[in-house]
Amino acid sequence: MTTPRVLLLTALIAAANVTCFVQLPAQHRHSRSTSTRTTPKHAFSTQLQATSTASSSSTKATLGSVVTIDCDIKPEGDFVPEPLVDLNGKLTFWLGGGNYLPGLHTLVDGMTVGEKLEGMSLDAGWGEKNPELVLTLNKKEMGANLDVTALQVGVQLMLANGMKASVTEVTDETFTIDANPPLAGASYKVQKLELLSVEQAPTQLEYTPGEASSSTTTTIQACTFALGCFWGGELAFMRQKGVVGTKVGYTQGEKIDPTYQEVCSGTTGHTEAIMVYYDPREVSYEALAELAMDRLGENKFLLNQVGGDRGTQYRHGIYYHNDEQKASAEQIIAKFGADCKTECLPAGKFYDAEDYHQQYLLKGGQSARKDDATTIRCYG
Repeated sequence: MTTPRVLLLTALIAAANVTCFVQLPAQHRHSRSTSTRTTPKHAFSTQLQATSTASSSSTKATLGSVVTIDCDIKPEGDFVPEPLVDLNGKLTFWLGGGNYLPGLHTLVDGMTVGEKLEGMSLDAGWGEKNPELVLTLNKKEMGANLDVTALQVGVQLMLANGMKASVTEVTDETFTIDANPPLAGASYKVQKLELLSVEQAPTQLEYTPGEASSSTTTTIQACTFALGCFWGGELAFMRQKGVVGTKVGYTQGEKIDPTYQEVCSGTTGHTEAIMVYYDPREVSYEALAELAMDRLGENKFLLNQVGGDRGTQYRHGIYYHNDEQKASAEQIIAKFGADCKTECLPAGKFYDAEDYHQQYLLKGGQSARKDDATTIRCYG
């Protein structure tokens, strides 16, 4: 008899050629290193709440500041999947704002410029593997909802409860799935890590007429784009060199602090959007705007629609934060002629989306490494 748990995990294959994110057999368990930290004052945690408060300190890393580190971090233990983020060399990121390993954010928080760490074991930050999220199923019990002939190790399934799982083992009669986050249970060895600099996060988050980017007190700048569903667009920007942070949310609407469900109703006036923090010394605003338009493809000629997503909540736009961005955005959009439906408006109030939307595809196992050209698959 099929149990309720098996019924809950009945799934549809999202794609038969999905990159294999998890290849760990169900009985294989991670063996954690016994190495310890050399600087005990920094406490680890498996969850990190991002804050929007920028640090005014130029020497101490605090949540909300933008930090640059020089590091060499390597996988350790019996099993660590293919790295989904960069782990070596100079890395610049918005501390507490997602991307990279959550455990890395926790480690760097509180360090001072010039401080060095080495030799400790760094938890990836997604907690231990939960054995209850690993299940072996009988192919004959799957019914018509699942084409069992297409099952192979690495195929990713969309479960009936909205979770995603990877196929980790296939036999003639059964298959095993793992719904743990790809980096759950993973551990890394910090060979070296030095905090090189601390900068303030962007402060110009809404458009101010007559203000140029050069008049702000921060080097790191913000820009905002709407490209339909924000998951895929955010990952595209995360992969771009010079981007130090991203977040997804809702903008250009009337309701204060809307929920995802309210925005999806199409009644609040908001559109799903991506706010990007970038270093203009590494990437230009124009390059980011061009990336946005390339991401839209032919959808730029559709009104209130990107792909199969329709409604004002999926309208596409470029929302400028200063007059320099305004001039560049207008020029870029104009290249596509009068039929282009991408709106160009002042950046207004940006409401952060719920936490589970932030860096959604990275959490689901897609690479956010800089310059990664792997196809971005948007599902959920």
